[in-house]
Amino acid sequence: MNHCDHNYWTDRCPVGDHGPVNTDPTFADVLRAAEAVRAELPATPLQAHPLLDGAVGAEVLVKHEHVLPTGSFKVRGGVHLASTLNAVERRRGLITCSTGNHAQSVAYAARLAGVDATVVMPASAPAVKRDAVAALGAHVVVSGTTLGEAAADARRRAGESGASFVCPTDPRIVLGHATAYLELFGQARETGADLALLVVPIGSGTGAAGACLVRDELSPGTRVVGVQSAAAPAGWRSWRSGEIVEAAATTRAAGLATTTGYPLPQRLLHGRLDDFVLVSDDDIDAAARLLAARAHTLAEGAGAASLAGLRAVLADGGAPSGPAAVVCTGANASADEIARLAAA
Repeated sequence: MNHCDHNYWTDRCPVGDHGPVNTDPTFADVLRAAEAVRAELPATPLQAHPLLDGAVGAEVLVKHEHVLPTGSFKVRGGVHLASTLNAVERRRGLITCSTGNHAQSVAYAARLAGVDATVVMPASAPAVKRDAVAALGAHVVVSGTTLGEAAADARRRAGESGASFVCPTDPRIVLGHATAYLELFGQARETGADLALLVVPIGSGTGAAGACLVRDELSPGTRVVGVQSAAAPAGWRSWRSGEIVEAAATTRAAGLATTTGYPLPQRLLHGRLDDFVLVSDDDIDAAARLLAARAHTLAEGAGAASLAGLRAVLADGGAPSGPAAVVCTGANASADEIARLAAA
């Protein structure tokens, strides 16, 4: 299995200078994480695009996370991770597994902290993402055809080398990702936008978990809906069943290509996430075309999934009573994804 140990938060992960924490991440933890993230990264825009509103049939605000240094919101997790590394992690270095954006975030964290990093990526990871990880100074290992196989190899290598394995759902990563939603809800409040709906893409579920933590404190009236590719439904099945479930991932959207639910995000989503929808890869491609044509935004598959999810909610008769927010989580589109933008 490629999910993380259930006791990882309790046994391994400090938060800032506060030592080990024996409970799940809280909103207070998000606020502390935001201090570290703000010191390294600029806030990203939350913008309206009237042409997009017309095409979708609703008032839509887009959180443009793709403008961050690695082209993805996941760098937030890396920045927070770098600020919380303990002495063992600094001495032995880091190892992780990813299809791309988490890989870049850990490579960014390692460079920021001045430590070694190895990233194990499946052969299915786009070449542009492998190149980006290497450009940040991390050692890239291509292993297996799926994220699950890459994860197993990364854990084996960590055991042999003594490097610290960074789970994609390490609580420090979740807290870093949550800062995107701290910004989003704060920006919405500053502009007077009373958000009725927020749609968040789900691969491992770290972003959606962070969104729910922040929503509960800052905007409890906002519905949070998760969206995942129907060709990689492990997170959706786990949420619906209340158990960690594995499923094949054949999606074209590399950032959504997880093969299992993850315990920590699923635990945080349980009882908090209002709904969870599945969309097809063709729906995601169509949303990417809309973002390119109507919002001047290049989005990779996972980055367009939020808009695809909103369109699915609207098609199902779930029109929000006020503005809806979507998140362009990443712009690291592969050559194939860019080519599909021109497809009719």
